[in-house]
Amino acid sequence: MRNHYTRDRVSGPLPLAVPLPVNYCLYARKSTEEEDKQALSIDSQVREMTTLAEREGLHIAEIKRESHSSKEVGQRAVYNELLKEIREGKFNGILTWAPDRLSRNAGDLGAVVDLIDQGKLVDIRTYSQRFTNNPNEKFMLMILGSQAKLENDQKVINVKRGLRARCEMGWRPGPAPTGYLNENHLDRRGQLRIDPKRSVTVRQIFEKVGNESWSGRQVYRWLKKIGFKTKSGKALVLGNVYLLLRNPFYYGEFEYPAGSGNWYQGKHQPIIAKELFDRVQASIQDHYIPKTESKEFAFTKLICCGYCESGITADEKFKRLKDGGTNRHVYYMCTRGKGVECKNPPINEKDLIEELTGLLDTVDMDEIGMRSKIEDEIARFNRFRIGVLGMKTKERNTDVDVRSYAKYLLRDGTLTEKRELLACLKSRLVMRDRKVTLE
Repeated sequence: MRNHYTRDRVSGPLPLAVPLPVNYCLYARKSTEEEDKQALSIDSQVREMTTLAEREGLHIAEIKRESHSSKEVGQRAVYNELLKEIREGKFNGILTWAPDRLSRNAGDLGAVVDLIDQGKLVDIRTYSQRFTNNPNEKFMLMILGSQAKLENDQKVINVKRGLRARCEMGWRPGPAPTGYLNENHLDRRGQLRIDPKRSVTVRQIFEKVGNESWSGRQVYRWLKKIGFKTKSGKALVLGNVYLLLRNPFYYGEFEYPAGSGNWYQGKHQPIIAKELFDRVQASIQDHYIPKTESKEFAFTKLICCGYCESGITADEKFKRLKDGGTNRHVYYMCTRGKGVECKNPPINEKDLIEELTGLLDTVDMDEIGMRSKIEDEIARFNRFRIGVLGMKTKERNTDVDVRSYAKYLLRDGTLTEKRELLACLKSRLVMRDRKVTLE
């Protein structure tokens, strides 16, 4: 007699667990880092690992190639795609030349180990090793990945040390600035020499600003007129002109890294003298016009373009006066969001205010809302008269013309008051050819 704990006999041996087939993705990466210049190229990696797969009967479902540094976490698009497809079940194995092809940072290494722990990545094959969900093999994979991370960190330290040594020798690292060329001779590698074609123009730029008080914009127009090009064949834009004029490298000193406060005396041949550079800095400062910290404008997003129906935006311009002061001018213009070729001309803010003021005599306004605001203003004024001036009586007359008050706000109100005023309008404001109408 059998109880419920016994099982029926079956003939033959018990079936064995059949392992799931492994779909491998062959991942080949060639980093742009210096230590990988002697490593196998991508095509060589693919060829070697394909041969290994044929020899051992491995199924390669797809081949992925990537040329990118692996020092930063999550910066490799192809590698991130590979991990995503492993999570989705498209692949469960990886073929790659060496463990450091997969990871040289802790984040990517942890992602691979997590996929192994979850059973989504069952096999990693390299040219000479294999890693599965085995404690020893996972530990070895983490050791090799950490070793690659250590090599990266050591390389960073060594490179920084080498750059400091080079700066102390008087040679600035990096590409030569305009007016100089990098030496190509092996015995002068890393050194700079004068560019005979462009150094004369660079000197003239400094002389025109330092001796003739040219502005950066005048220099830009002159360079455009004479067709000046850098060694890469590009013209200098206005921002590049000011960067050139502020670069102390041209008189013999340099800061490295930029903004570090570490200054070095260069061994390169200066193009200008220190005295000329100082005059240029003084001239630039004279032409410099400070910008306002805030760029909030009263009438943006409240008016539309009469040609292309885009919004109206604004910008500010500054003009230096003879007495040393500056005048600020605000211009409103079409954003060209709906019409790139829109020819609607800009309008000065003062002229725009006059246009809006002229409309107030005919515009349909929410007079209840405006009258409520007028009453609030009068109440505030009465509190000021009593609390500050010591007057005993209140002014109760609130019979104020709403349109006159609206015109006052347009001319002398705050930015918020001007925007609130236009919010009271029931018609749409449209700007066309510096004229504002209602629609």
